[in-house]
Amino acid sequence: MLTTRFVDGAPNWLDVGTPDIDGAVSFYGGLFGWQFESAGPEAGEYGFFQLSGQTAAGGMGITEEQGSPSWTIYFQSSDAEATAKAAEQAGGSVRVQPMDVMGEGHMAILADPAGVPFGIWQPGRTKGIEVAGSPGALCWVELYTPDIARAAAFYRRVLGWETEGVPFTGGTYTCINPEGAGQDAMFGGLVPLADDPVEAGSDAHWLPYFAVTDTDATVSRTQDLGGTVRMPATDLEGVGRVARLADPYAARFAVLKSAQG
Repeated sequence: MLTTRFVDGAPNWLDVGTPDIDGAVSFYGGLFGWQFESAGPEAGEYGFFQLSGQTAAGGMGITEEQGSPSWTIYFQSSDAEATAKAAEQAGGSVRVQPMDVMGEGHMAILADPAGVPFGIWQPGRTKGIEVAGSPGALCWVELYTPDIARAAAFYRRVLGWETEGVPFTGGTYTCINPEGAGQDAMFGGLVPLADDPVEAGSDAHWLPYFAVTDTDATVSRTQDLGGTVRMPATDLEGVGRVARLADPYAARFAVLKSAQG
């Protein structure tokens, strides 16, 4: 499962781009108990969502020209430049060239062959998010893609991922783990876009999951705070109770009450 014991290829950061950072702070604060800490005037509207004093995510204001409101998931790389080159060679693209971020690390925004953006974070002083897996924190990620095999081949070449098909009622779920780390380090999955009744017809995208203690209460709270329910609370055998949601600005995310407690 996802932890803060980061290794290359595993998620180590995420942030939300939104047209109204104050509104997003209010929404996620009311939903997960996050507090927002500005990164300072030199960082524009970028800042950090804190959960009990630990960084759970980042957030920034964006304009319409910069893209649609969304969550971006970053994966650890020990060499952002090399990873960006590998992405281009594997059929992807570079949206934002590798750059130093005030000495905290190096980042880049890439896109896979289906056009799905994702981030790279090469740790410097900032290693990554400080909390994962606990209520209010990132616990899983999923890629909804039109071509599982192509996506798996791309990310294997770029980030070194290993994939494994895990049987479940009605089919097989493709799980992801960092190279050589095994099943205990699985942090996400690949989902066929066309086969999912909620996502079919939408663009390919990454979806972050946040852990919660009560999925149904979180769904209700999302609606109270002006968000929307994309998939109601649903039990998945052996996994837990999940729901797919969107914030008031249409940035997509999901929540999970794990069956493991």
